[in-house]
Amino acid sequence: MQLVTFSHQGQIRLGARITRHHRSYVLDLNRAQPNLPTEMIAFLNAGEHALQLARQAVDAAPDRALLLEEDIHLLAPVLRPGKIICLGHNYNDHMGQGNEVPPEHPTFFCKTANTIIGPGQPIVLPKISQQVDYEAELAVVIGRSARRVSAERALDYVAGYTIFNDVSARDVQKRSSQWMLGKSFDTFGPLGPVLVTADEIPDPHALELSLFLNDLERQHKNTRNMIFSIPRLIAELSEVMTLEPGDVISTGTPAKINGRPDAPLFMKPGYTVRICIERIGELINPVVAEV
Repeated sequence: MQLVTFSHQGQIRLGARITRHHRSYVLDLNRAQPNLPTEMIAFLNAGEHALQLARQAVDAAPDRALLLEEDIHLLAPVLRPGKIICLGHNYNDHMGQGNEVPPEHPTFFCKTANTIIGPGQPIVLPKISQQVDYEAELAVVIGRSARRVSAERALDYVAGYTIFNDVSARDVQKRSSQWMLGKSFDTFGPLGPVLVTADEIPDPHALELSLFLNDLERQHKNTRNMIFSIPRLIAELSEVMTLEPGDVISTGTPAKINGRPDAPLFMKPGYTVRICIERIGELINPVVAEV
């Protein structure tokens, strides 16, 4: 399933994207199945029973619960994750300046929940930064509580996958050895547009990923080029902390594409960022200046 969070007529609802008669619709899962929670984290906490009810609703898909996608507003699939855990230097072409040997352990850092925005919502460039960067990433959403999980069982704890843009103010980030402030401005975490359930992506390490800035391709890689696999990440994190439903793990970004001297280094007002990941779709956000 392609699960979404959306707003319609002043209400935030849980839905599923479906195609019928060659048109894209969002099925209002709460209208089709009133016993389902209206919020994604509550839905994930409800476990397999909620997933079964949602699948049944998608299979039946009553016309009264179908909404044209242009009539609703898609939000981030998880509005306020309990944790947003990101990864640095996790692609073989992006190991950090001067590094030629892969690290022994992953480099984790956190972003804060105020960063989260959905598709179509603007990335706001703060006045105090002149170097706001973009990073296309595959994000993992945890589906059930995970503590001391082995790598062999780790994917059993994944609800699904989505797209994340780890927006970063490089000049602020470089003020200290800790990255959090440069990565935690409001709007610096575009997420979405859908949460594709894990059963539809049996191998998350075989997905084409690309980013376009104003239609100029600036990143392109396959997730098979990750240094640390998703099971390894979940295993290492769950040794330290309990991962909860709705937590987001963003798996790192590849290097920029070289060879374009006209390519902008950083985002500017009026730009558009589009991230594409195979089997998930596109996450598109405009860029605006802080007022």
